[in-house]
Amino acid sequence: MIKQIENQFNLNISKLEDVPESFSSTVYKSTLEDGRVTYIKIPYSKLKFTRELAAYQLLDGQVAIPKLLDVWEGDDEVPGAFLLSALKGSPLSSSNSTRLAYNVGIHHAELHSIRPNGIQGIDNEYPDWRAFVDRMFYSFAEDTKNQISQQQLEQSIETYERMKQELPKADGPSFLHMDFRPANIIVDGDSVSGSIDFESVRFGATEMDFTKLYRDYLQQDPALFAAYQDGYRSVRPLIELDAVLPFYRFTDAFNSIGWCERRGIEKNRAFLNQNLQLLQDFLQSEER
Repeated sequence: MIKQIENQFNLNISKLEDVPESFSSTVYKSTLEDGRVTYIKIPYSKLKFTRELAAYQLLDGQVAIPKLLDVWEGDDEVPGAFLLSALKGSPLSSSNSTRLAYNVGIHHAELHSIRPNGIQGIDNEYPDWRAFVDRMFYSFAEDTKNQISQQQLEQSIETYERMKQELPKADGPSFLHMDFRPANIIVDGDSVSGSIDFESVRFGATEMDFTKLYRDYLQQDPALFAAYQDGYRSVRPLIELDAVLPFYRFTDAFNSIGWCERRGIEKNRAFLNQNLQLLQDFLQSEER
């Protein structure tokens, strides 16, 4: 398959490397014979290909992202492929730099500042946002129930229905990355070079889009969390995160268990165990 894509893009590749943490799609780092570095991305499905293509068209020139160098529409076996420029730097790691956290906040707010403009390929879920959140939760529940006890399932549903009533008015409609986590944020020193991976994007309420960054980065240090919020607020108003993070951290863990069931338990075992523990800890805290 990769040889076919290489021919489609008319590339002369001297070195090809798998990119880790590409949970849904297949991504290769390709070093060309002239020394240039590009990335080849094959989305998980045709739907995700269409969604990501629309995102590149929408975001180009508005926020920092890779340049879309070429596109292949795919065939009966391959959903499509993108040839992307390399952003300077590497994925965000456990940096203690408050300056970097501030700049991550700026970048995230710039994404959220983009509004629906009628572009095809990206669904606008904002008009019926609560129904969208319901649909995601109960759809994943059909898969999550295979990995948790009946008691945990019933407690999760009860907790979900109670907590969603406490959510504030939805902030939007905004462009949502939907997978805004360190692996998808490329940084160079204290600067943000851009974000990647747009195959899950939607227009909707910003409240859902903070969870993964908080889980994997911001919660490690209150100073980072504060700096991120300051950076975000320098671009646009920020909702009260304390009012939404508990609900979305809970639903993210619950839904992620179902995601692992759908995509394959063995190859996602570590991620499954992480979210099983998060869900168990949350439900136990609810009992206290």
